[in-house]
Amino acid sequence: MPVLNFPVDALQAIRRKLKDPRKNLRNWRKGDPCVSNWTGVICTMPQPDGFLHIQELRMLNLNLTGKLAPELGQLSNLTVLNFMWNHNITGSIPKEIGNIKSLKFLLLSGNQLSGPLADELGFLPNLLMFQVDLNQITGSLPKSFVNLISCRHFHMNNNSISGQIPSELSSMPALIHFLLDNNNLTGNLPPEFSQMPKLRILQLDNNNFGGTEIPASYGNMSNLVKLSASFPFSIDYQFIQREKGYKD
Repeated sequence: MPVLNFPVDALQAIRRKLKDPRKNLRNWRKGDPCVSNWTGVICTMPQPDGFLHIQELRMLNLNLTGKLAPELGQLSNLTVLNFMWNHNITGSIPKEIGNIKSLKFLLLSGNQLSGPLADELGFLPNLLMFQVDLNQITGSLPKSFVNLISCRHFHMNNNSISGQIPSELSSMPALIHFLLDNNNLTGNLPPEFSQMPKLRILQLDNNNFGGTEIPASYGNMSNLVKLSASFPFSIDYQFIQREKGYKD
């Protein structure tokens, strides 16, 4: 049972942007990507429309180089996009990924991706995990990320993200892990973060924040078990006490 033709064309365009020194994608040349089991292409069971749909690109740790193609945005049934730990994928994160409304996991950690994060990446209503840590991302955090209403894990640490953290991000209702350590962020910590109902881990070490104290409102964050920050002050003891009993 075939997949639709246009996802096959999109996969071929994605392949042309990548370099594959270990020939892991040598079977991306002929046949149906689902029936022929193309490496890293995971498909759904047959759907009511009579077709298989590409559900996941599992491209982690394949030693790929090159760039991510904008045609990724044409894979409209993806729930998982995983290019983690290829180490040498460069260029920007395509804004077209914001077209994949079904996406639940955007996993791009451990590469050399650069440039700013596009506003369009904030319009993924089903996204649960947004991981771009250990890259070379620059620019500020888009305010559009407030629209990531399902996101639970937001891992932006170990990049070169700059500017003030938008206070609007405090309206992300499902967030559990908010990791922004080892960036170039400035300004003050938004007191509005205390409004995040489920936040458990907030990592802000090694940035360039101003101010001399943690906002007093953070003391009301009943679910917070870890706050790490390299400010000119000591971390409040209550957070350390809570961390002892933390289980993810």
